[in-house]
Amino acid sequence: MPNPRLTGLGSGLFCGAVMFVLGCLDQLLFGASLTAYGVLFLPVCALAGLWVRRADLVTAPVVVPIAFAFGLLPVADGGGGLGGRAMGLVTALATQAGWLYGGTLVTGLLVTVRKVRLMSRRADRRRAQQVAEPPRRRPL
Repeated sequence: MPNPRLTGLGSGLFCGAVMFVLGCLDQLLFGASLTAYGVLFLPVCALAGLWVRRADLVTAPVVVPIAFAFGLLPVADGGGGLGGRAMGLVTALATQAGWLYGGTLVTGLLVTVRKVRLMSRRADRRRAQQVAEPPRRRPL
């Protein structure tokens, strides 16, 4: 299993590109099924939460909703022109908000667990260093 560490920008590009490709595949294979698109969104959210590097944990829950909206471009129903396409996108975002919130929640939970584990490891290391070093006397 690969274990890449993506920067905040890298995770945004990864999620956006993957969701756009999945949106195009959904359009071709399933005839623009928004449910299939939502189901495919969840593993991308999990990967974003797991693959973002420690310093950029905060960015993962921010980039996945943007990637969801970007990937909806080929899937969303739209009439002719830019206005029809925008209306289709807004409608798809409104009707698929459950998938959007669910995926963002998955990413947020994974990132939170990773951050708590990171903080506990740092605290353990600090305690181990304090036990290893004898207390220093302060001059009066």
